[in-house]
Amino acid sequence: MEQYIIKGGISLNGEVEIGGAKNAALAILAAANMTNETVYIDNLPDVRDINALLEAMEGIGARIDRVDRHAVTVNGSSVENFIVETESMKKIRASYYLLGALLGKHKKAQVPLPGGCNIGSRPIDQHLKGFKAMGAKTRIEHGFIIAEAEELHGAHIFLDMVSVGATINIMMAAAMAEGNTIIENAAKEPHVVDVANFLNSMGARIKGAGTDVIRIMGVKVLHKTEYSIIPDQIEAGTFMFAAAVTGGDIVLRNVIPKHLEATSAKIMELGCQVHEYDDAVRVIAPQKLQGTHVKTMPYPGFPTDMQPQIAVSLAIAEGTSIVTESIFENRFRYVDELARMGASVKVEGNVAVISGVERFTGARVSAPDLRAGAALVIAGLAAEGITIVDDIYYIERGYENLDLKFRELGAKIEKVASEKEIQKFRLKVG
Repeated sequence: MEQYIIKGGISLNGEVEIGGAKNAALAILAAANMTNETVYIDNLPDVRDINALLEAMEGIGARIDRVDRHAVTVNGSSVENFIVETESMKKIRASYYLLGALLGKHKKAQVPLPGGCNIGSRPIDQHLKGFKAMGAKTRIEHGFIIAEAEELHGAHIFLDMVSVGATINIMMAAAMAEGNTIIENAAKEPHVVDVANFLNSMGARIKGAGTDVIRIMGVKVLHKTEYSIIPDQIEAGTFMFAAAVTGGDIVLRNVIPKHLEATSAKIMELGCQVHEYDDAVRVIAPQKLQGTHVKTMPYPGFPTDMQPQIAVSLAIAEGTSIVTESIFENRFRYVDELARMGASVKVEGNVAVISGVERFTGARVSAPDLRAGAALVIAGLAAEGITIVDDIYYIERGYENLDLKFRELGAKIEKVASEKEIQKFRLKVG
């Protein structure tokens, strides 16, 4: 089992290139199956979730050509099997995007119930509500979601709660339904807009993505396109907080500053300087951070996927800070691991009260999920001594070359797979 081993206490400085957005890429890859023509997609992150989805798409008959590490062509004309049953699909949340894509084009799909990180209840009832409104029959049997329709027709759908997954899934199905669909209380996240732009580039007629009302006029056929995925705002935010906790100075390249506004605002409340450019952001951190309060909210609010990273920063900031998690109820599972490093955090329900400590000390910790795992890595970068992060499988689901990117900023971090390699690292760093 692989681990990250880190010698902390080094200020991170330099430039880092941010990759494509995993959450946008997963939905866009699924949507690429909705045309019989070849689709070219680049700025694709090379991470476990993406590779699992590509494997599943090949399993149902799609022709996949990995042009290079970050580009792929997809041709869905040979998809004849509408049962997605690869073992890897049960492990990732985005398996359900194939439901909307296959239902939209072929009017039937069978996909495993989604897996992913155990950060709380993430029901799919809003997805199924939308499909039913468009005329599909849905059921859950033997761990699979099954959706079928004679014909899909437009519908007026009001989501009971803001859901990124449901918004995207309904949007995909509606793109090839008969007539007009309106989604109200739609999610406004950047990757919702990216998926809409991708579908429109294939000939779909979607308006209003990025607002809470999306209107879709169904079309009969979608065509080929070439498309570049947006930059990953969560990877960018992770490096911004890494600059903050290490007292660093980092320039992030290939970002959309507008997508980072909520994160940038909190970084500045911590006492950091944030300079925005056309496609770059620079974060300059002081020696000591200041505490603040934060509540996670749907976009354009502070993202739940950045909550563990800001909590790590607040744990070594001056004063007492309060973090309120309004999206997922299990998002504080990393707190016990952070306590091993000296953090003082008390959790009551969906609220964490954080009393800033002078410093972290290195310890052996385990990543409980994707974003919390990344947060523990940046805690290790700030800590005195050696930190070992176990279960980095979670981290690699959403971050490409995390250790390499941190090394290029001056960090002492390596991926290891044995006690011998751990000892070798200890001897090397002293």
